[in-house]
Amino acid sequence: MEAQDPISIEKTDGEEPKKLTAAQIILQKLADKKAESLENIITEVETESAEPSLEEPLEEEPEAENLPETPKVNYSELSKEQLLEELKNLVQSDDIQKTKDDIESIRSAFYKIYRTELAERKQKFIDEGGQEKDYKPMVDPSEVVFKQLYDQFRAKKNQVYEQQERQKEDNLKKKYEIIAKIESLINSQETMNQTFEEFKSLQKQWSEIGHVPQAETQKLWDSYNYQVEKFYDFVKINKELRDLDLKRNTDAKIALCEKAEELLLEPKAVKAFKELQKLHEQWREIGPALNAHKEELWERFKQATSKINKNYQEYFENIKKEQENNLKAKELICEKAEDLIAPDYKSRKEWENKSKEILELQKIWKLIGFAPKKHNNKIYERFRNACDKFFEKKREFYSQNKEEEDNNYQLKEDLCVQAEGLKDSTDWKKTTDIYINLQKKWKTIGPVPRKYSEEIWQRFRAACNYFFEKKSQHFSSVDQEQQNNLDLKKQIIDEIENFKFEESDEKNLAALKELQKRWSAVGFVPFKQKEELQERYRKAIDKQFAKLNIDETKRSEAKIKGLIESLKNNPQAYEKLRAEKERIKSRVEAITQKITLAENNLGFFAKSKKADSMIEDFKRKMEKNKEEAAALNKLITLLNNAINDIVNKEQSAKKGGKA
Repeated sequence: MEAQDPISIEKTDGEEPKKLTAAQIILQKLADKKAESLENIITEVETESAEPSLEEPLEEEPEAENLPETPKVNYSELSKEQLLEELKNLVQSDDIQKTKDDIESIRSAFYKIYRTELAERKQKFIDEGGQEKDYKPMVDPSEVVFKQLYDQFRAKKNQVYEQQERQKEDNLKKKYEIIAKIESLINSQETMNQTFEEFKSLQKQWSEIGHVPQAETQKLWDSYNYQVEKFYDFVKINKELRDLDLKRNTDAKIALCEKAEELLLEPKAVKAFKELQKLHEQWREIGPALNAHKEELWERFKQATSKINKNYQEYFENIKKEQENNLKAKELICEKAEDLIAPDYKSRKEWENKSKEILELQKIWKLIGFAPKKHNNKIYERFRNACDKFFEKKREFYSQNKEEEDNNYQLKEDLCVQAEGLKDSTDWKKTTDIYINLQKKWKTIGPVPRKYSEEIWQRFRAACNYFFEKKSQHFSSVDQEQQNNLDLKKQIIDEIENFKFEESDEKNLAALKELQKRWSAVGFVPFKQKEELQERYRKAIDKQFAKLNIDETKRSEAKIKGLIESLKNNPQAYEKLRAEKERIKSRVEAITQKITLAENNLGFFAKSKKADSMIEDFKRKMEKNKEEAAALNKLITLLNNAINDIVNKEQSAKKGGKA
């Protein structure tokens, strides 16, 4: 097949592009020197990125039988003392296998708290005037106790492991004894029925014996299967009895094939892999199947196994790739943070701007998942050191600017006096604007001496709160009106959702438009419920319009008119209509590109009957695209008119205000 021009290839309808991870978005944005602000990057990562595959860094792929289960207790919410108490109880358990995953979760939660407290004590030491190089961490008694308990757990775990290994060796010996007994049945002088019963009893004993050493498993099963096949081949068992047993084994293996194939639909690759191991154990324990189905069943089971194993491997490969990307993104963030340390900033404004960048880098850092385990702590220390050095330089700068802090205190005290003089005003709009301006000015003033910082802030805050609480009480009656509007709009939505269609589409359309008008006529609703209500209304009206037996052009026109009508008196109407207009313009541009591409491609067709047929097909598609573009342009005209109306009203209002 010849390669196609990428311009002419379209996405399949309904196909959604794969979401990028947080690390991938950050790598793209931070690598671009002209990229948008860090704040915009944070917003995009929070809203657009895919969820991380794992919450913990992987050291190696877990075996199926050792996969951690979800802990029954959310240990991340417990204190260190509570974690120690939980650990103490679990270590005393006789079944260390059941508690080991909980213990590891406790260990992770404990050291997360421990490292946080360690960092806080170090920072406090530095804030109080100490030098980082002189800091010596104190011994944490709780960590000493934790290590003692954890050592007990490891000793118990090693003891259990040794017992398991001894048991596996014993199981191996028992299974070889059963193989020898099966071999001896071939020369048995007993009756055939008795011999066969002994054979089935040995098979049952085999299945009841536990695990054997992994290294001996394949050799053991080869020997077992060989003797079982030999028993069936050389001992002249009653054919009816033998066929019955083989039929039962065949049915059992068919059931296992079906279960394996069902696992292909399991979205969790690790869970599917774990369940597959159990199916393999059952497969080995079932005897031979009918010769006519033996190869076919094994091939069917093997194919399902291969696909599940592939999904399992891809799952861990994707996690490793994701963690490598996380590492690259964190290295890039470290470079950005280190670049902020080098310059000597001369003003408070510069320091505050750069501090904002550092804090935004810290937010971005938290949005990224773990790096590979061998690099995770190292890259974190690099970033932490860069941040510490930055804020150390900032403290040095501020310590040299004591006079400016005293001046800032005087400026903030003046703002407090103004705020306190206005707190009893009832000119709500004008006074609100004044308070907002006072608050903006407050934010522009730098820090004051630390001993006055909280006091002056509480004074200013108290005056602001007093006024806004009085204003809130005044407008409580307005809230009731908005609640009534909310109930009314909910009632209209219910009518739309339960709309009864008549035979005439024109009547149905008129009725739906009337409902839209009623919706637009209702006033404001509580702000917190506004978006949710609007979304419910939009879905309901779109659903009913979709049922109308009218062409797509009329339906689209009706939807746009309904949108324009619903946004009347909405303070964000201008922005929403502009956004809808740009969306439709993008569709028109895409269709125009299709038409241009088709017109260009027409020139490449050679003259032939087959070419003529394809040319006609191209022309039909072009014509259809042109019709669609014309219909969309009509919608743009409707939106332009509505936007112009909004602009004209605003200009008239401004002129009236000046007059």
